[in-house]
Amino acid sequence: MRNADQPYGSDRAEPVAEESLEQLALRAKAGDQPALEELLRRIQPDVLRRCARFLPYRQDAEEACQDALMRVAASIERFRGESLFTTWLYTVVSNSARQTYRSMKRRSAELPTEAERIPHQSDPRTTSVIAGSRIDLLEALDQLERDRPNLVAPLVLRDLCQMEYSEIAAELDLALGTVKSRIHEGRKRVRKSLAVK
Repeated sequence: MRNADQPYGSDRAEPVAEESLEQLALRAKAGDQPALEELLRRIQPDVLRRCARFLPYRQDAEEACQDALMRVAASIERFRGESLFTTWLYTVVSNSARQTYRSMKRRSAELPTEAERIPHQSDPRTTSVIAGSRIDLLEALDQLERDRPNLVAPLVLRDLCQMEYSEIAAELDLALGTVKSRIHEGRKRVRKSLAVK
């Protein structure tokens, strides 16, 4: 009932502010299923956009996106809450996109001839991460992972996920200078790999 001192129309409920991703993530981590479902619904467009930075063919990006969302749902309890949820999420996304690429590459290699390929299936070895260019960045990252695995995560989080250096340092539990050094060295090695292709 309206208080006599309230103006007419003020008895309507105030609009409730939308819950932040951080709040949803913490509730989902605690086992709140509706919070997890809402979290997945809200992050899906951003996850797809970020997967497309790795895999520009929409179908490939969608496959990586679905994988990333399933990984979030299956491992949300591992989100520590010490860094931003999005920082944790971008690590999951980059791992899913790279795993999707590896899976596509394996499937492609298993097909003995071009004629047996599914029509319009993109060859992951020619997947471009820069529109209009044939740059096998994911292949270069795989090579970097074989040679210097400690350089991959900082490089991917900075250059493909576009995270701040400080966020990367917090996520990987490294000193800021170490992160910058690893990114610099990773870029140098990836450029060298790409130059020989």
